[in-house]
Amino acid sequence: MKEQVQKYYGETLTGTTDLQTNACCTAIAPPTHIKDIMALLHEEVTSRYYGCGLVVPELLSGLKVLDLGSGAGQDCYVLSALVGANGKVTGVDMTPQQLAVANAHIDFHTQQFGYQQANVEFLQGQLEELDKLNLEDNSYDLIVSNCVINLCPDKEAVLNEAYRVLKPGGELYFSDVYADRRVPQHLVEDPTLYGECLSGALYWNDFITLAKSCGFMDPRLVEDRPLEIGNDELKTKTEGIGFYSATYRLFKLPDLEPGRENYGQTVTYKGTIEHHPDEFKLDKENSFKTGTATPVCGNTYCMLQQTRLAPHFEFTGNRDTHHGIFASNSSALPFDSEAETPGQTSSCC
Repeated sequence: MKEQVQKYYGETLTGTTDLQTNACCTAIAPPTHIKDIMALLHEEVTSRYYGCGLVVPELLSGLKVLDLGSGAGQDCYVLSALVGANGKVTGVDMTPQQLAVANAHIDFHTQQFGYQQANVEFLQGQLEELDKLNLEDNSYDLIVSNCVINLCPDKEAVLNEAYRVLKPGGELYFSDVYADRRVPQHLVEDPTLYGECLSGALYWNDFITLAKSCGFMDPRLVEDRPLEIGNDELKTKTEGIGFYSATYRLFKLPDLEPGRENYGQTVTYKGTIEHHPDEFKLDKENSFKTGTATPVCGNTYCMLQQTRLAPHFEFTGNRDTHHGIFASNSSALPFDSEAETPGQTSSCC
């Protein structure tokens, strides 16, 4: 299967126009400051983009970032601009043709961003075997991935390696494709469906279980959208299965609990995160208005207090008194999408 994926992304696809579905397209328009960076990127890099979401969380300056499945390097170069001269971005991919494009334009982007030396590098390797690339334990502040983990046969190994190399308090922030049921094996073995990021997709509930077993105790859904399969042949093959593009954030925090518990804690957002003066959205269920004390569960409290987000919040309470299960204001379930519905069009960046 890995050889088939390498061939698909190294030979079959020569650019985003060769895609047969919108699974590897980003429907959500990036914010203005990201658009401005993308306008500086080399055309050959942007023409070979196969992501399904935006993998640019907040507060990146000075961070050490790892991109799993970096392809031709678009996300790496956007992140390169955001982490600044004191940050570093490492991209890992297994496809030589994609890496050749990414490596060819390191000097170009170094000059575009006004750096004295490059802050980005690309490594060839398997996402399940980051140890073979000498990536050390607890060494990265942030890991991103964009529509690639679904292509990996051993997704548990990928998540375990991600957890290993993340620093405590670090985050795996990634977009990928999921299914609303388990995909039959005969479809998993279809090279086109697999290469188009469909038949390798996990059933969302299996993903939640897997993430928790790898140490990411409380996966948070940031946003999701249903995918429309425009190719009639592929649509017929996958009839009855719903596919979704979804962005999750997973934190490496030892104090996270299996459930969302109520300790009477509150947080108040200071309004100090750049580009978010009035409100900050942690995930699909949790948004914080500036200056408003907001009740949160113990896990959300940890995600804000024990990560790079901490300086931008005021915290009240502890875990001395337990009040039972935290009653969320939202009944949102994974993929009951408030976003576009099947049939709406999407465009590739």
